[in-house]
Amino acid sequence: MSKEELTQITDLVTDNTLFCTKEVLTSDEAARYMGISKSYLYKLTMRQQIPHYKPMGKMCYFNRAELENWLQNNRVATDEEIKERATNYCMKGGKR
Repeated sequence: MSKEELTQITDLVTDNTLFCTKEVLTSDEAARYMGISKSYLYKLTMRQQIPHYKPMGKMCYFNRAELENWLQNNRVATDEEIKERATNYCMKGGKR
């Protein structure tokens, strides 16, 4: 096993351990956790579209549980769920 492969494995183990135990994440950690680039995370914070904290006005921190909730917003319904809603709507005569 090469040194590079060993470093990658070590980084993955560290990330997984960190993400399971750490409640407050830095910008670097939050971007890795969510699988997005730091620049995209920066855009989300500047647009105030993602929950974040700036306790000293400069450094940006993220609550892991809030990130999970934010990632799970705007769920897209499956075709089956949409068909079921349509059937229920039609059976009620177009009334909710």
